Amino acid sequence: MTASAPPHTSAADRVLLPPGLRIGLDVLDRTELSRLAERDWFLRYTFTPEELALAAGMSPGRRLEFLSGRFTAKEAVLKALGRGLFQGVAPCEISIDRTGAGAPAVRFTGRTAGLSLPQVALSIAHKKDVVAAVAVSIAPQKPPDAREAREARDTEKNAT
Repeated sequence: MTASAPPHTSAADRVLLPPGLRIGLDVLDRTELSRLAERDWFLRYTFTPEELALAAGMSPGRRLEFLSGRFTAKEAVLKALGRGLFQGVAPCEISIDRTGAGAPAVRFTGRTAGLSLPQVALSIAHKKDVVAAVAVSIAPQKPPDAREAREARDTEKNAT
């Protein structure tokens, strides 16, 4: 049996995603974080003072769950921004707060607050020892220069 080519789809059938859409996903087994969560340098580098203050009042198990969720969320946010862990945005300058309704919210602090980063939507999930986070951002697009605009018009004309 041979595979056939997919049927032709029109422009109306295609899903159009916004330019600059970035999705970050991170998954962590919280036991992986248990040793690091005991090291002061890691805590200072990774979490905001407010996050550490909240965690300090928790039982050891709840504290590890909380810090694992925040760590996973920060990793997902960095991926949605298109940056790695050591590429200009320190995790301790990404604050994971809650909205009035309890949903996670991302706030940039310190030096990172001045970088003109896009807003980020975030979701965090916990199940037993596994933590997952998804972050979505839309990077601002620069206006096309004259050549890019002409090429885009030509491509659009040829597609119809």
